[in-house]
Amino acid sequence: MTRLDINGKAVNLEVPAETPLLWVLRDELGLTGTKFGCGMALCGACTVHLDGTPTRACVTPISAAQGKRVTTIEAIGATPIGKRVEEAWRGLNVPQCGYCQSGQIMQAAGLLARTPQPTDRDIDEAMAGNICRCGTYQRIRAAIKAAAGGA
Repeated sequence: MTRLDINGKAVNLEVPAETPLLWVLRDELGLTGTKFGCGMALCGACTVHLDGTPTRACVTPISAAQGKRVTTIEAIGATPIGKRVEEAWRGLNVPQCGYCQSGQIMQAAGLLARTPQPTDRDIDEAMAGNICRCGTYQRIRAAIKAAAGGA
């Protein structure tokens, strides 16, 4: 039995300890906002927060999440930073196809938690591992700046 804290709720699961957190979230808990992209932690679509740190859920076994707070896209808007990021994303119409955007938002919220007033370089470095096939990178940067209060 594995006990996890998912979006502020205690959850008990009977799955193998090596099961990727992504599949627990999607298949066991029905939290489908976190997306499968590459399965190798290269694209960022599966980004969630473990104790506030952006983490790739596709390669993170649930055993590594035990005892930590897991926050998904479904709950990030309940945090002050997450709310600002989501509002900026909507206000600037960031998504095109939208598939990568939950991971982008989670990564952006993590950046702003660490660096409240990021420079372009800070943004580029933090977001480099999150791929957007539609190329909305300029809108992503603008939304991060807006969420930081700088645009």
